[in-house]
Amino acid sequence: MSHSLKPSQGSKLDNVVIDKTRKSLKRTSASAANVVNMSSGELLKAACCNIAESFETNPSIDVNFSDALTGNRQIKMLGLTSPYLLISEENIPSVRGASQAYGLSFIPGTWVESIQITKGAGPVINGYESISGQINYELLKPAMDIPFFLNAYGSQGGRFELNTHFNKKLNDHWSSSLFVHGNTRVSKNDMNDDGFLDNPLAKQINVMNRWQYNNAETGWISFINLRYMRDEKQTGEVDFDPDTDKFTTNHWGAEINTDKLDISTKLGYVFPDMPYQSIGWQTSFNWHNQESYFGFNQYDIDQKSFYSNLIFNSILSNTLNKFSTGLNVTYDNYGEFVNTIDHSRIDNSVGAFFEYTYDNTRNFSLVAGGRFDYHNRLGAFLTPRMHLKYNPWDKATVRASFGRGKRAANIFAENQSLFGSSRVMSILNSGGKVYGLDPEIAWNYGLSFVQGFPLFNRNAEFVVDFYRTDFQNQAVVDLYASPQQVLFYNLDGKSYANSLQVELNYEITRHFNIRTAYKYYDIQTDYLSGAQDKPLQAKHRFFTNLAYETHIAEGGKQWKFDFTYNWMGKQRLPYTGSNPVEYQMGDYAPAFSLMNAQITRTFSSVFEVYVGGENIGNYRQNKAIVGADDPFGQYFDTSIVYAPVFGQMYYAGLRFKIK
Repeated sequence: MSHSLKPSQGSKLDNVVIDKTRKSLKRTSASAANVVNMSSGELLKAACCNIAESFETNPSIDVNFSDALTGNRQIKMLGLTSPYLLISEENIPSVRGASQAYGLSFIPGTWVESIQITKGAGPVINGYESISGQINYELLKPAMDIPFFLNAYGSQGGRFELNTHFNKKLNDHWSSSLFVHGNTRVSKNDMNDDGFLDNPLAKQINVMNRWQYNNAETGWISFINLRYMRDEKQTGEVDFDPDTDKFTTNHWGAEINTDKLDISTKLGYVFPDMPYQSIGWQTSFNWHNQESYFGFNQYDIDQKSFYSNLIFNSILSNTLNKFSTGLNVTYDNYGEFVNTIDHSRIDNSVGAFFEYTYDNTRNFSLVAGGRFDYHNRLGAFLTPRMHLKYNPWDKATVRASFGRGKRAANIFAENQSLFGSSRVMSILNSGGKVYGLDPEIAWNYGLSFVQGFPLFNRNAEFVVDFYRTDFQNQAVVDLYASPQQVLFYNLDGKSYANSLQVELNYEITRHFNIRTAYKYYDIQTDYLSGAQDKPLQAKHRFFTNLAYETHIAEGGKQWKFDFTYNWMGKQRLPYTGSNPVEYQMGDYAPAFSLMNAQITRTFSSVFEVYVGGENIGNYRQNKAIVGADDPFGQYFDTSIVYAPVFGQMYYAGLRFKIK
């Protein structure tokens, strides 16, 4: 943050003008965990139509396309995909189970106030499933929101979005917000002339009503959220018509239709005479119903979930020693059908946790926690986790962490891209209780160093993060056995992920900042064919983001410019060597670069417009679909995607507020 004091006319200082530049992406210095906070300002730097598309300017998160059909973005952290992340809404687990594949695209970006990204094992308060980290997003608070907000967006690909927020303060204690989001894609695009849509035809309606109660005198605060969403996607061959071609060989096509209902409440009480002591209760009910088919493959999943978490916070003798303890309960009822096979099940668990925090307020802090859970399929188990922070000298921070995670892999929901292929799915049953497999267990270890320093009288920051994840057990997805098959089985041997990130952030001039990062990944698994690199994962990545803002002129006028460059090294591809030559992809994908840019013009404090482009260099994967000329043949595969399919895309939008 920079500031300046400007005297008025003459030598006499009549008034003070404070001009601040707040970092929209900032490490949380007080936390023992390695946490990066993204403000709403960072989300506005890209088109950011939903959460899945909001990480393009963040070096800690890798964003990839999951397949050549859906246009869906898949995020990775520490080289591991989103199922190994705990994704939560205001610390209530949200994207999990049936929603793993598309859940992030169901959260509009304009609803979000901030995002906290935690590298490594997360706190035990939020559960036992987190392995590589946690992404927590905070929604806009009704008590703080403006009366009206409008965001309209359109892109050259025929995608249009509209977001409206209505906010009302009912009295001194109650406030309410109504969020309405709609999007549609109406154009058929086939930029690579393979006969398939580059992006699906789609439409979505998403509505949330949010209530907040706040009484500072009594210490009570509460939130109530009610949400409904309907999302429809149609993809496949350009000429596919579901009314006449569904489940025929006329044209290959797919439809994915999802209904989602969420109800959540948060109730908190801060003891008036003891502000360090509080009690909170979180509950949520979720219904997620997806009906879909991909050619002749049918996949339907219905999940009803309940979650409840009771948390008590207080101190031990003084405020240097704090603790949190509590109980939580989860219940998941899955109705899941893969073609004609019924994989329905009920999962439930009950757990207790305790987390101790010591902070000497100067240079050292420690968070040590553990939890005990009993799960009807995972059994009884302990989850230990620890975070340390030490400041050895000025502007230097060293962090270390370790922790254990355990989860039941939802192998079909998490790998839906494989349904868009002719691969035969086979489970090598080990006698486990989830699809015949045993639960996944992993340990994560991390070390981070941050050093701030002046460079040419400007602020600079140097960061090194190293994390390692060791799997004691893993649900392996084997794409090396045969291009006509995918095998699911439990790990027999070693599986690990090493992640190194070196980052340099610098304030070039006032209002002009650069972020650069180099990332190295070493991710290997012992497959049936031997140790192999994880497919579709670049070992080397380079990231640069340039952001410049002009000074805010009279009336709130301002220009904002943002440019992001990503370079991805070569990636190991799934095995296609036994296919005919015309249906082979080779062993490695070539390295490539992507460039995104956006310009925002603020005309006043209530109105602004923006224009931007993604993949400005127009890089496209050479062969996005294997066997596109014979989609009902044995070599057809839409899941081997390492780069954009549709090339460059330009967009424009506006934002309007009533304050």
